[in-house]
Amino acid sequence: MVHGQAAPRWRSLAGPLHRPAVPLLLLCALSITASAATRPRYGGTLRVEIHASTETADPPQLGPGMPDLAPAFSITRWEAGRRAAYAADENAPGGRPFLDAVEVELARPPRDQAIDLDVGKAEMIEIPPSEARRQPAGRRTWVSQPVRVLLLDFGARVDDSRAREALALAVDRTAIFNVLLQRQGEISGALLPQWLSGYAFVFNAASDAAKARELAAAVPAAARSFSIGVEDAALRPIAERIALNARDAGLAISLAPQAGAADVRLIEVRIATADPARALAAIAATLDLAAPLRADTPDALYNAERNLLEGFRVVPLFHLADVYGVAARVKGGPGISPLGEWRLENVWLEGGRP
Repeated sequence: MVHGQAAPRWRSLAGPLHRPAVPLLLLCALSITASAATRPRYGGTLRVEIHASTETADPPQLGPGMPDLAPAFSITRWEAGRRAAYAADENAPGGRPFLDAVEVELARPPRDQAIDLDVGKAEMIEIPPSEARRQPAGRRTWVSQPVRVLLLDFGARVDDSRAREALALAVDRTAIFNVLLQRQGEISGALLPQWLSGYAFVFNAASDAAKARELAAAVPAAARSFSIGVEDAALRPIAERIALNARDAGLAISLAPQAGAADVRLIEVRIATADPARALAAIAATLDLAAPLRADTPDALYNAERNLLEGFRVVPLFHLADVYGVAARVKGGPGISPLGEWRLENVWLEGGRP
């Protein structure tokens, strides 16, 4: 102590030295309790519901409708078109997942999924674009990059390129985007999304009703009538709106009861790689288009995609993201990658059930 100065008054801050600092101890206790409640723990089964259905007799490990959870989880039960169960792999390369198991319920309508999440029967559900903006305040979501390409795929019977171009110009993407998609995703005339290629904005996505009518009028009457089909019933409202747009342009389009018999299909194609050249090649293969030329530069990639779109055999409309609603008791994550791949090995359940 310096001569002439009073000693510091520590007691005025903490009270008598012999008494415990109760507020500080209480704060520490609350902190420990909160940490214990939310820290990763082993145990529990994550219940997931999705809209897609896979009818294969054998359990698929990767493909439309089923996520690939390997190597963190291995499939233990498969009921075609209904459900799948996965168990944590104790010897997974990245370490044992926190969860014990994942149960996936297939073919669940979006409305039923939302109810099950609200009442605690599911911890993770798919959210369609039309419902993404209508989620309850505070609901946690996992969102991928726009990796689903929604497009029109013309069959061989629609062999007049003027009819295909007329439909491409007749589609009012903006109205569909605003109303049916609730402004989720991106309007686009490109196969590859902007985040992946950097040039998607160059491709025309605007409607032109006047030019569409001019083109349709030049097509023989028999070639102006064709059918449109959807493989996913969730896309039917969009197909119906496209049919209305087509009629305004002088085309007669009806909805086919079976997508396989339709002259043009409204389908989704998924992007499964962040390598744009490989993604473009995969899309071309899925649509039975000629393999694009090797694309080692952005200019070459752009030219390769432009060549695929010439002739309007395929007409891109929108790029959509995967959106999942997640229960509050799901911790960690996000449980999906930017490409929409499931990454559930690093999530856990608060108060997980053994």
